Amino acid sequence: MRKSFATIGMSLAAAAVAVAMPALAASSASPPPVSVNQLAAAPQQAAAPIKKAAAARRERHPEIRKAIAALERAKTDLQRANHDFGGHRAAALEACDKAIEQLKLALQNDKN
Repeated sequence: MRKSFATIGMSLAAAAVAVAMPALAASSASPPPVSVNQLAAAPQQAAAPIKKAAAARRERHPEIRKAIAALERAKTDLQRANHDFGGHRAAALEACDKAIEQLKLALQNDKN
């Protein structure tokens, strides 16, 4: 049997009250009825601070960090390679080091 969202929401609200306030759940007096609008507003109010905190932690330049990681992987692959790629391995390793250094400096200098 399918339950409606309102019925499920009421069940969840009652369970939350029982967990959060055992004395209230154990009392013989029943709590006042809660409207569906009140139930719907509670998660939105609780989610607002979480969204703000997540936005504050959000990476400003995820693509630059991905580029640094890709360059570090390429550098490791070049270092572990069995051949020198026609003499270009040393230059490629040096270029990777310079690129990684520049990208890290760019991240440090972006404090806007």
